[in-house]
Amino acid sequence: MANNAFLLDTHIFIWAMEKSMRLPEEIKSIIVDPQNKILISVASIWEIVIKKTTKQAKFNFDLETSIQQAGLEVLPIQVSHVLNLGDLPNYHKDPFDRILVAQAKVENLTIITTDKKIWRYDISLVKA
Repeated sequence: MANNAFLLDTHIFIWAMEKSMRLPEEIKSIIVDPQNKILISVASIWEIVIKKTTKQAKFNFDLETSIQQAGLEVLPIQVSHVLNLGDLPNYHKDPFDRILVAQAKVENLTIITTDKKIWRYDISLVKA
């Protein structure tokens, strides 16, 4: 792992907020460890809002409250993140996942994900 700063992939955040059994214990331990800095990208928040408003998914938690109560830091999208997209191999077509990868590279974060397409990038990962 690059350091103790972790960026949650969207589905990992959702599983954590819903206390899903799909979330491995190892990942739960990372998220609740006060020594770790846990971040959620604005891109993930945007993706969740889109899925909720288009009825592609239902969530049983209040997004803003959940982020605050979990003590997560929100990572804004910076120009440097967007510019880094041009340097990424085209392993993934999903623009939300690609920006997460770019953010992780620029900010030296470890992404927590089950997405095998993200695993192909040269970034620090925790494979859930």
